[in-house]
Amino acid sequence: MKNKIPSPVFLLCWAALLIAPDTACAQVYTGVSAGGAVILSNFSSPEATELLISPSEAGNAAVDSAAAPIENISAIPKAFKNMVEDAARQHGLDPNLLHAMIQVESGYNPRALSPKGARGLMQLTPATARRFGVSNAFNPRENIRAGAEYIQWLLKLFQGDIKLALAGYNAGEQAVIRAGYRIPNYSETQKYVPKVLANYR
Repeated sequence: MKNKIPSPVFLLCWAALLIAPDTACAQVYTGVSAGGAVILSNFSSPEATELLISPSEAGNAAVDSAAAPIENISAIPKAFKNMVEDAARQHGLDPNLLHAMIQVESGYNPRALSPKGARGLMQLTPATARRFGVSNAFNPRENIRAGAEYIQWLLKLFQGDIKLALAGYNAGEQAVIRAGYRIPNYSETQKYVPKVLANYR
C-alpha cells in the first residue's frame, strides 16, 4: 500500500505558498477541525494553533523539494500524535507501532493516494475502509482508528506475530495464509515489513 509521494514538509510549504503567494517564506499553522479535518493556514486561528513550519523552515523546504518525510516523532503534529495515542489505547496497541506504520505508509501525509487507491495516513484500501466502517478515508481520525483496528485484528489472527500481521496489512491476510503463514513473496511486502520494523525499533 506504500506509494511514493512528496514529503509532508514540501507539501505543507507548497500549501502555505498557495495560501499566501506574496509571502516567499510563509509560516504554516496546523490543527484539526471539529469534524476531524486537518487545517493548514499561514496564520494562527482557534482551529490552527500549532506552528508546524516557521518562516525560515518554509523557505528551506521550498528550495529542497526532496526533503525527507517526518522521521523524528517530536516533529509530528500534535493533533496526529493525539489521534495515534487514542487509537492505540482503544485497541491495546503500542502507539510507536502505529507511528512506524504511518511513517512508511504515507510519511504523515493525510492526503496520500496510491496508484491502487489506498488513501490517507495509514493507506486504507477502499475495501479495508468499508470493512472497518470508514466513511472518509482522508479523515485522519477515521483513518488511524481503522488502521489500528485492522492491525489489532491481524495480530490476533496471527497470534501476536508482528511480521505476519504487518505482511497481512500490506498484502492482505489471505496472501499470508496462502504463503503458508509466511511473508508473501511480493517485492513490496518483502520491503514493507522490515521498513516498519526498523522504524518501530
